[in-house]
Amino acid sequence: QVQLVESGGGLVEAGGSLTLSCVASGSIHTADTLGWYRQAPGKPRELVASVLGGGAINYGDSVKGRFTFSRDNAKNSMSLQMNSLKADDTAVYYCNVRRTWPFSADYWGQGTQVTVSS
Repeated sequence: QVQLVESGGGLVEAGGSLTLSCVASGSIHTADTLGWYRQAPGKPRELVASVLGGGAINYGDSVKGRFTFSRDNAKNSMSLQMNSLKADDTAVYYCNVRRTWPFSADYWGQGTQVTVSS
């Protein structure tokens, strides 16, 4: 079982920056896919960034070049550095751990609100 807790959301002006953090209780396996997703009101949840193991980080098209995903295996955590924020980035942001071995499981945090004022 993995429990995820996000922090770092808030209100920021357009063009500003925020860093989101996600700490996991319970071990994150190297074969897990870690990711950040977001959901704006009235829209489906969308991928922000994800990484499988030590592979390449996959970014959503709308955040490429502005957001940076990182993980700290020693601290069982991941973070999302968000720069040049836009009003369209306003959403609830969720961290996610997706496990396929030795069993399938999908863990989500409770979400943290990011609001960008224009």
